[in-house]
Amino acid sequence: MNTVWIVLPILIVLMFQLGIELDGRSFSEVVRQPIGIVAGLIGQLLLLPLLAFGVGILFDLPPILFLGMILIACCPGGSSSNVFSMLAKGDVALSVTLTALSSIITLFTIPLVMEYATELVSGRSDAVLSLPVGRLLMQNIVLVFLPMALGFVFRYRWPVMAQKTGALLGRCAFPALMLLAALFFVQYADTIVEHFVTMGSACAVLILTAMLGGALLARIFGLRSAVRRTIVIEVGMQNAAQAIAIALSPLIFNSGEMAIPAVIYALLMNVILLTYLQIVRRKAVA
Repeated sequence: MNTVWIVLPILIVLMFQLGIELDGRSFSEVVRQPIGIVAGLIGQLLLLPLLAFGVGILFDLPPILFLGMILIACCPGGSSSNVFSMLAKGDVALSVTLTALSSIITLFTIPLVMEYATELVSGRSDAVLSLPVGRLLMQNIVLVFLPMALGFVFRYRWPVMAQKTGALLGRCAFPALMLLAALFFVQYADTIVEHFVTMGSACAVLILTAMLGGALLARIFGLRSAVRRTIVIEVGMQNAAQAIAIALSPLIFNSGEMAIPAVIYALLMNVILLTYLQIVRRKAVA
């Protein structure tokens, strides 16, 4: 079974759901608190890829896994971050806005970052890798931007139906992503087991340092506690489905091995962020 035909519908549904969540309040966030937007985007678009390069070099990852690590880092924030922000009593409107903005901006930054990473890997090893930038851009537009735009139009035209649909899709998104991870584990069990300790450690370090970096950025910008929690979550949760779709796509890399970091990242991301939620709740009670 080619798992790309499972991840593509999941990604489309996730982006459609994100489009449904967008409303006037989301867009007004850019004007209401631009500093929070700037801090979040710096964390997602600049800090996280730099951390991924550092982690990849620190753990001396093989070329394909190195690219997979960079790929997950330069993807936009995941839609699950909006739910986590709500549970952490963060700024949900800011979370939705950051996820939407990063999804649009990374349409163009992913090809740039991945092209550089591919050239870097090809220059430092015997691996011959190339990136079809045009195909990557078109796939991102079709799988990310168009579903998000359709979700926004759907909400605008049929708000009541959109609210019910968004709630249903929100409940299905996480189980669908975990099903994808399970199927991927079965299909690539030997490779995953071989690299699990290294990749698990690398992904954990990436997530934790990204969350720490998000917290530091929020403090540097003098943001209030609710916004700080949102920045930490947004920088720590990336769109694993999009990374898997790019890695598996027969039009781009067509590599199951490159998708392994994103699958392991998705599993650890939820474990670490759930632990973070518990810490936040205990502090709130105390």
